[in-house]
Amino acid sequence: MAKAKFILKEPNAKVETLIYLFYNYKYKRFKYSTGEKIHPKFWNKSSQRAKTSKQFPEYPEFNSRLDKIENGINNAFRKLLNDGIQPNNSYLKDALQIELSDNLLKPNKLTLFEFIENYIEESKLNKSIGTIKVYKTTFKYLKEYAQKYKPLDFETITLEFYNHYLGFLKIEHNLSNNTLGKHIKTLKSFMNEATERGLNNNLEFKNKRFKTIREEADTVYLNIEELGKIEKLDLKASPRLERVRDLFLIGCYTGLRFSDFTQINPENIVSDNTVIEVRTKKTGQRVSIPLHKTVRLVLKKYKNKLPKAYTNQKMNEYLKEVVCLAGIKELVETTITKGGKIEKSVLPKFKLVSTHTARRSFATNLYLAEVPTISIMKITGHKTERSFLQYIRVSQKENADKLLTHPFFK
Repeated sequence: MAKAKFILKEPNAKVETLIYLFYNYKYKRFKYSTGEKIHPKFWNKSSQRAKTSKQFPEYPEFNSRLDKIENGINNAFRKLLNDGIQPNNSYLKDALQIELSDNLLKPNKLTLFEFIENYIEESKLNKSIGTIKVYKTTFKYLKEYAQKYKPLDFETITLEFYNHYLGFLKIEHNLSNNTLGKHIKTLKSFMNEATERGLNNNLEFKNKRFKTIREEADTVYLNIEELGKIEKLDLKASPRLERVRDLFLIGCYTGLRFSDFTQINPENIVSDNTVIEVRTKKTGQRVSIPLHKTVRLVLKKYKNKLPKAYTNQKMNEYLKEVVCLAGIKELVETTITKGGKIEKSVLPKFKLVSTHTARRSFATNLYLAEVPTISIMKITGHKTERSFLQYIRVSQKENADKLLTHPFFK
């Protein structure tokens, strides 16, 4: 016989904890987050209701709400049988929502996928194209998982789902750890937004074990000597590569992202042509950057109006040609975890350079020049030293050379 039980999510908690409804029927188990919370000291495990207590004066109304949920699940189960529908967890959830919706006077709550679809449309008004692309890809993977394994809604985003979903992304899509982590982070942001809007009561996604996976990427930077080689290249015979080189150097000596250093206009150059002021596209922060002599030369060359940039993809392709012509071909070993397996490769350095190498080179070169970290962060826009230090690409030898000048080693 089908039976409902109310169980605390964390019965030994020292603060309020969520109450789950468990409904056992026909050798199956339905789990539902009631959205109700209670401190364990006010909970009667035997009656599965709040204790009669002066310290918890709202217990009558609280228990009444649990009664309503229990009656709702029993009615939902019975109606499905009466309608000739074989109950399963998905049907039960829909039927229970109807029972709890005050005779359908209230509109049905959005499902997870309906919310994500609406949220992506909303985000097109105020978020970057790159962010929307990530949202859509994350949504695509979620829909594929739901179609292949089991339906997803707010209540099914649990630790059990998390572990299975990681395997799905790793094995079936051969994603690297950082790409996989990006999609978990995006899912968590969807859940956070839905929770703040009152659409979700399931907070398992906040559990510390529901974590965003990340591994340090084997990325490179270009030191001052290498940047000098690139700057000295005579590329007049190839306007395409000359344009890419010049824009890249702007990025290397300003620390701006591709989306920002390719949009510098005369009005961004202030303080008697000594400072660039830009409001960054990604974060909306306003940053002020002293003009490096190389930046001055490039701006003078184009009369403070930089040439139109290629797409980021094309820039990356052409940039590798530029760096190769500069003779930056030292072999670099890289490792990446894809599909749960570590893959190693050895590539010439120029093949690892991209437009984002400019920003990383800027941060690393200033760090090696002993510019205070807080000053560099004011330009790069990093809010924490931890996130900033992920940009620093200092080899063991470079670190040792830097320490040689420290008073401790003198």
